[in-house]
Parts: sequence; C-alpha cells; structure tokens
Amino acid sequence: MKRRDKTGKKPLFGVFEKKKPVVGEEIPPKTIRHLERTVKLPFLADMDEGKEQYGTTEDMQDKWGLSEKQATLNVVRKRRIVGLAIAFASFILLLVGVFYILPRVLPGVFKGTNIELFVEPVINLEYDEPEYRVVVDSTVSLMALPEPDARRIAEVLFNEPVKFINDSKNGYCKIETMDGLVGYVKSSSLIEQMDSVEPDMHQYKLIVSDPSKNIMTHASNGTLIKKVMMNTVLYADIKREGVYQVSLPGGNVGWIGSSGVIELSPRAATEEVSSRYFVSSVLTFVNARYIENGMSIDGASVNGAVYVSAEINGITIPRTMEGQAQAGIEIIPEPDAVTGEIMIDQILPGDILFLSSPKKDPGDKEIYEMAVCTDTGTLFMISPARTTVRLRNFSSGDDICNRIITIRRIFSARVT
Repeated sequence: MKRRDKTGKKPLFGVFEKKKPVVGEEIPPKTIRHLERTVKLPFLADMDEGKEQYGTTEDMQDKWGLSEKQATLNVVRKRRIVGLAIAFASFILLLVGVFYILPRVLPGVFKGTNIELFVEPVINLEYDEPEYRVVVDSTVSLMALPEPDARRIAEVLFNEPVKFINDSKNGYCKIETMDGLVGYVKSSSLIEQMDSVEPDMHQYKLIVSDPSKNIMTHASNGTLIKKVMMNTVLYADIKREGVYQVSLPGGNVGWIGSSGVIELSPRAATEEVSSRYFVSSVLTFVNARYIENGMSIDGASVNGAVYVSAEINGITIPRTMEGQAQAGIEIIPEPDAVTGEIMIDQILPGDILFLSSPKKDPGDKEIYEMAVCTDTGTLFMISPARTTVRLRNFSSGDDICNRIITIRRIFSARVT
C-alpha cells in the first residue's frame, strides 16, 4: 500500500495565503486601476464647476426657505443662556421654599397635631414682671446701707435674677435676692432685659463648678468678655465639642469651655452628691483673700465658700452664717468617758462648726465665726489675722473644741 505524500497537501484555507516573494525574484510594479464606467452622482448633476463661486452669501429664505432665526447659530446660544437662567431661577426658588416658606407654612398646617417636629414649645416666663433685674457684673456686693463703706450682707453673682424695690442715693438701688435677702447694690450692675435667665428660652442650663471660668467672644482664640465665679448659672443654646455658646445679659452671646461646668436641662436642679465633693469644692478657696461674706475666689469668706460649694453639689443653703447655723441636722459629739473632752473623730469631713469668740464670756452663745471640717483634725476657717481663709489643725482639748456652739451636717451621704 502506497503512502500518501503529505508534502503535497494544501491547507484548507491555502487559497487565502499570500504568496511570499522569492529572494531575487523581480517584483512587478503596482498599477492604477481605472474605472471602466464612470459613476454619476445625482446631487452633482446641477453643479457647474466653471460658474460656482464658493464663499458668496446666499439668501437662505429664497434659496432654502429658512427664516433668519432658523439660519443663524446665535439662536442656540441664546436658548442655552435662557435655559441656564431658568435653571438658576428654579434653584433659587427651591431654596427659598425649603428654608423660608416651608418653615413658616408647615407649622400652621400641622398645628394641633402630635407630630413632634411641629409641636410648638411651651414657654413659661419666670421673670416677666417689671420688678425683675439681672446682674451684669461678676460679683456685686449686697450692702446693708446705700453707702460704699456699709456692712456687706452677701454677694450676688453674674446673671443672677433679683427683684428691684426702689432707687436710692449714691447710685445705689434697693433689691431683694431670690432667697430673700434685702440690701443695696450699685444701680449700674443691673439691667432689665431678662432673656438670659429664662429657662424655657434655652436648651441647656450650665452651672460653673470651677473657682472661675472665662466667657470669650469666640469658641477659640477669642477675647475675654467676662470672668464668672463658682455657682454662676448660665443658659446655652449651642453645644459644640468642648464649648457652649451662652446667652448673656443684654442679648449678647459668648463662649465658655465645657470643663468645670455642670450641664443640666433648663429647669433641672443639681443632684445631691457625696459630701467629699463638697469638701473638694471648699478646698479650692484655701488661701483666698478674706472678704466679709465674700463668695468668690477673688474674695471669700467661710460662709460664702460653703454657700457656693453646697449649691453646686446639690444642697440649697442660706448665704449668711446665721442662716447656715440652722441648716441640715445638728451633730452632738459624745465626750470622752475619761477626759470628758470632745472626740474629734465624730466630726466628719463636710460638717460645719459654728464657734464663739475666743474672748467670749462664760455662757456666751453668740456665733463669732465658722469652720468646715475637711478631714479628721483639719478645719477650713479664717486665719487669726483675718486676711485669708486657710486650713488649720486641731485636736481634742484645743481651744477650738471649747468654742463650739453647734455642729451642722448638711449632707446625708458620708465621705466614701
């Protein structure tokens, strides 16, 4: 059987293969293919090459039946400008509708419904009577008489509401504090505009718990508006990270840092905490300058320090030493069975001691000064020179123990 010669086999698509030229073989020149029959195009039939003049102006109305508006490209540009103007006007109308018209129309449409978004907040004004005023200075001395050298009864703080009674001499006016103290303050330290102290007009109630805080014009890198003291009450509407925008007397606003500030709802009261927080607040006044009935780090008294420290820690207490001697419950320490002297370990941190004069007569029960127990055997009280408030150690049998008239405990919780 003869084998088939595979060398002569052609591939299936061999007819389409391009024949490779052989080296040395002469390559025939390429020729131009001529159409044997010319093609006539209909739209070229009426063209006369000899007479046609390119670039000449044509009458589009006569030639093509087009109007001037249809024949120019400026119409497209005008239409584009008109379209952009309409789109811009629509966008402006949309913004006005969303941010101006709807907020004014929708509350009226949904008035009386239970939809929270459209429920109008109820504003009950606390200080809408004409006799109310608000304090505009950091601290203002409340004097017994309308004279600068009169006895200081107490102090009132920035943004504190008071009742105006009448004008007096020497630029003073007579007022009554909200806790019932009556005295005289400088008329220039009060204004009538009360929006800054109306709880229902604001979102947050802030109580300063640091010895002092600064209110600034801006949230950062602002200038100082006012230095406010411990227990100053402010109201805020804007809260950002680390700062609040607070309402100020007279309709102005300022910014205060969130550290050293207690945030509450507008009508909430401060909750009572352990007495150790009260002691911690009192200790911030150590070595402060002594001022009779002063209530700030710039000038403090023991009763003033007790008042603001108790208030920020949830205890309402009078401002005066006489009123504080009736606050809380009385503590009567038991004497030592052998020596008969007071055992000072029964006097707990946070207890308030009311003392008679060191030069008292026998049986004298008039309160001369007061002290706060900050630790066993340690008292916060006026220095002997009566220039500062400071700490003093005592023990059983000391003269202080013999001067104790009463001991009051205003906190129900012991130090933990």
